[in-house]
Amino acid sequence: MTPVLAAVAIGAAALVGVLLGWLAERGRLARAKAGAEAESARIRGLAEQDAERIRKAAELAGREEAIRAKEDWEREEARRREDVERAEGRLEERRSALDRKYDLLDEKERQVGARETGLATRAAELERQAEDYERLAAQARSRLESLAGLTADEAKRQLMRQMEEEARSEAANTIREIRENARREAEREAKNIISLAIQRIAADHTAETTVSVVSLPSDEMKGRIIGREGRNIRAFEQATGVDVIIDDTPEAVILSAFDPVRRETARIALEKLVADGRIHPGRIEEVVEKSRKEVEEGMIQAAEEILYELGIHGVHPEIVKIMGRLKFRTSYGQNQLQHSREVAIVAGNMAAEMGLNVTLTKRAALLHDVGKGLTHEHEGTHVELGWQLCHKYGEHDMVLNAIKAHHDEEPHRYPETFLVTAADAISGARPGARREMFETYVKRLEKLEEIAQSFAGVERCFAIQAGREIRVMVNPEGVDDSGMTGLSEQIARRLEEELQYPGQIKVVVIRETRAVDFAR
Repeated sequence: MTPVLAAVAIGAAALVGVLLGWLAERGRLARAKAGAEAESARIRGLAEQDAERIRKAAELAGREEAIRAKEDWEREEARRREDVERAEGRLEERRSALDRKYDLLDEKERQVGARETGLATRAAELERQAEDYERLAAQARSRLESLAGLTADEAKRQLMRQMEEEARSEAANTIREIRENARREAEREAKNIISLAIQRIAADHTAETTVSVVSLPSDEMKGRIIGREGRNIRAFEQATGVDVIIDDTPEAVILSAFDPVRRETARIALEKLVADGRIHPGRIEEVVEKSRKEVEEGMIQAAEEILYELGIHGVHPEIVKIMGRLKFRTSYGQNQLQHSREVAIVAGNMAAEMGLNVTLTKRAALLHDVGKGLTHEHEGTHVELGWQLCHKYGEHDMVLNAIKAHHDEEPHRYPETFLVTAADAISGARPGARREMFETYVKRLEKLEEIAQSFAGVERCFAIQAGREIRVMVNPEGVDDSGMTGLSEQIARRLEEELQYPGQIKVVVIRETRAVDFAR
């Protein structure tokens, strides 16, 4: 084969190869394009499906959100409706209360109107009676002038005496009627307020004495308490300031002292020494000091508990400390800390009933006798010491006024201080609160009868009901019915001025006329 043919053959083969490769590539590209178009269609289909699913999910979520929003709105609307209904209920209650108050005011206005009408009628009746008196006086004057042997001046004097006696009798009856009506109204209202104030108190006060008894495990312990040559008992009495009485009482030792704090300290210390068994002067001083601190902490804790119970805050620690000492102070057997608590409760309840400042009333009532915690250590009355203590630590002026006013050392400047004084009297006068020495009791009864017997016209008098009532028998010729009212009032005022007594004393004046004859 010639080189030319060979070259041609090679070129043709190359051309055929290129053509075949192009055709093969074209086929491959066509297949690839078809596959790509199919994949694109598949992806587009999936995308459309996803888009549809997302659209449906979004639509469903939107519907759920709308439903939730609607439910929230409905709940909020229901809550608002409930608030509105409650507000309307409160407004209706207030309207009903106002209606009741208006009705009460109308009733009171009607009562006032009726009273005014009655007073006007009474005034007209008095005017008519005065006219009748003048007419009768004129008739009597004419009659007397016509009598033989009776001058005009004598007739005038006789008529004046008669009219004066009649006027005095009617005035006494009118005064007695007005006073009884006023007393009934005042007593009814006062009893209502006081009963509401004290009905929640269950007081139980125990009488403190000047001795304490410490039980011993055996009589052998008495010798250990005395110690060798009495050194233990001397050290104990010197450290505590109390007298230790060891007698024939089995398994007991008596501690005697007028200071209840020292006596309580000694009791606790002796009980600790007996329980420990080690009794010697050094140990005694140590235990007594610990017991003294324990008693002081107990007093402060007792005062803080009462302050917490009454809801009183901001009391200075020094005042709390002094108030705690009242735990071991008594007056006529009544514990002074519990007395102050009782006065605070009663005064606070009365203040609440009357619409006054309850918190300050309780505070003033609780501190009215705080000075009694200082009387063992300082000169002066408990009123002066309590006022100085509270003034030093910045207590309210109402508290200071209550301290002095409850013993009439200065006038009451606040209505709440009147309640403190009243509650103090209630707490001291209630049955069982205080005990009185027999000699003092007898002297008070004798003085009571002596005062009543000193008035003119009194025949006999008797103090009954433990001195809470005095029966006065008067001479019927010396005291008439109209004079009985004035006599009872005079005796009551005299008793208020000259006697000190808890509660009140009832004065009963009795006038009795008897006609006696004998059948023979």
